[in-house]
Amino acid sequence: MAAAGGSIVAGLALGLPTDVVPNPVFSRPVDITWWSYPVLVISAILGGLLLATYVREPTPGDDSATPDAELDERPSRLGTAGGLLSFFAIGCPVCNKVVVLAIGTSGALDWFAPTQPLLAVASLVLLTVALRQRRRNAQACSIPARSREAVVDAGNMNR
Repeated sequence: MAAAGGSIVAGLALGLPTDVVPNPVFSRPVDITWWSYPVLVISAILGGLLLATYVREPTPGDDSATPDAELDERPSRLGTAGGLLSFFAIGCPVCNKVVVLAIGTSGALDWFAPTQPLLAVASLVLLTVALRQRRRNAQACSIPARSREAVVDAGNMNR
């Protein structure tokens, strides 16, 4: 449920302001490229799956709803960077005020627009790496010292 909801929210957060998802609020003077649609869909799916790795199901008797403070923040940073790159990749090149201020409208069309497919690939790679790291860490949780000692003691009793 978290992955599905996260994918929908990510898709709307990326698609509405970039006008890849048609809406009356935002518009763009430059046509949407053909590859913006698959990048939006894949980014939304990866974003939703990544979000779902941060949600845990409550266990009986567990009052804490927050994840461990010792978790590595690197996947979070990679996921954020991947989401931002997806936004810049599928967005209108002349609607990006930072790009227009830095290199002008013609520079945005001549220089920034051709790099957008590279940004799209980089964003998908970052999102995939972040998801893979989160999944790998979730499957390799460390055992607290007390639990480890209990397992060793139980193993010695069976001999």
